[in-house]
Amino acid sequence: MNHKKTYHSTTRKTSKGTITIEGPVPSEELKHYQFDDELTAFRPSNKQFEAIIGISELPEGRIIIARKDNTIIGYVTYLHPDPLERWSEFKMDNLIELGAIEIIPAYRGERIASSLLQVSMMDEFMENYIVISTEYYWHWDLDGTKLSIWDYRKVMEKMMAKGGLLPAPTDDPEIISHPANCLMVRIGKHVDDESLKKFDTLRFLQRHHYRKMREGL
Repeated sequence: MNHKKTYHSTTRKTSKGTITIEGPVPSEELKHYQFDDELTAFRPSNKQFEAIIGISELPEGRIIIARKDNTIIGYVTYLHPDPLERWSEFKMDNLIELGAIEIIPAYRGERIASSLLQVSMMDEFMENYIVISTEYYWHWDLDGTKLSIWDYRKVMEKMMAKGGLLPAPTDDPEIISHPANCLMVRIGKHVDDESLKKFDTLRFLQRHHYRKMREGL
């Protein structure tokens, strides 16, 4: 699969000035920007910057950024699921994961995350992908936002819907371990039936493995 990437950009007025939202941004361009020190949700900011530069260099990797002048204040990443995760079991080239989305605290509440997702989907090639996001409540910033688990989930669902991602059922053990966890999915309009069948099997992999086991008895 040729993972074509077409750049798009927009601007958004915020209470702290106008920001640019753009991408997919190639690694050469990313290296010209500063990465805000407060982007530390996943690892120290300098290490996370190295990580997103690495993702941008992957054939399927996509980095959409929000920046104030030359400083990145938010981003979203897309790439193939981790090889150790169930979602990579069938090595589907047209399955990508929204791996991370992060905005610095000063810009939260400005709808930056929604804009990042909207710009992500401006690229027509995204219609060739199944896009997933695995949402676990223990990753949510409940302390920083002062929201309850269920209020946070409502906000998260509303935000994800801006990118066309909607909740989908699954038997993934981690996701079903708590009712607030969920699998979010966007099916591109050019995804073929065979891929949809494979993805349905992935969503209910425990059922699939049980059936295979029964057939082998």
